[in-house]
Amino acid sequence: MELGLAGRRAVVTGGSKGIGLAVAEELVGEGAAVAICARNAEEVEAAAARLRGSGATVHAQAADVTDPGQVEAFLAAAAEALGGIDVLVNNAGAAHPGTFATLTDEDWQGDLDVKLFSQIRCTRAALPWLRESSAPRVVNINAVYARYPDHKFFATTVNRAACLNLSKALAIELGPEGILVNSVNIGFVVTPQWENIRRKRAPELPAEEFFRQWAAEEVPLQRFGAVDEVSGMVAFLAGDRASYITGASIDVAGGMGKYV
Repeated sequence: MELGLAGRRAVVTGGSKGIGLAVAEELVGEGAAVAICARNAEEVEAAAARLRGSGATVHAQAADVTDPGQVEAFLAAAAEALGGIDVLVNNAGAAHPGTFATLTDEDWQGDLDVKLFSQIRCTRAALPWLRESSAPRVVNINAVYARYPDHKFFATTVNRAACLNLSKALAIELGPEGILVNSVNIGFVVTPQWENIRRKRAPELPAEEFFRQWAAEEVPLQRFGAVDEVSGMVAFLAGDRASYITGASIDVAGGMGKYV
């Protein structure tokens, strides 16, 4: 399928590893130029070197999406390096397990900043360039927990619900300008974040067994997803074949999420 992404300029936050890097690789493979950011400068540069191996134009910059000044500087530098912005993928986030009883005010604020407010800040900063694009797209990476509450991921459940409403409200407000905004909601996907959770919760279990046990309880397909199973959907929504899709909330979660 020709997605029409050749020559497009895409920004991916949290692009140094996991889903973000997979999305950047998918977009580069479709002929897009990309800009990526993450907090760890060494990881960002390593990811950029990997992406440039295909001959792609890549802008890489260490930036913390919880810092408004760094967000604005990154988006401005990305637009200058790429010659504009057509696609924004708000992927930055962090798995923060915890129940209502265990989460502190600092935990709540940190989770809200890295999830909801990062999407707000990055979208606001990218808007001037998106408005100049002939095919502007915003894709927000969210979670099925937004509509499928789980008290073990209490902050994620609450804050991702706000992210879903942000995506829908942005789609309504920006629709008349032709800017498409959609949400891709993940369930259990094998990423470095989940490996960190395994080390904390069950260091005695091999990763494969840990993931198998979690999936057996929650996922109809009985397995964790792979990052490229998410990145394919993101690339589709970023491309021309999704030109009449906005305000959508699409699960890529193996059937996880007991709702209609």
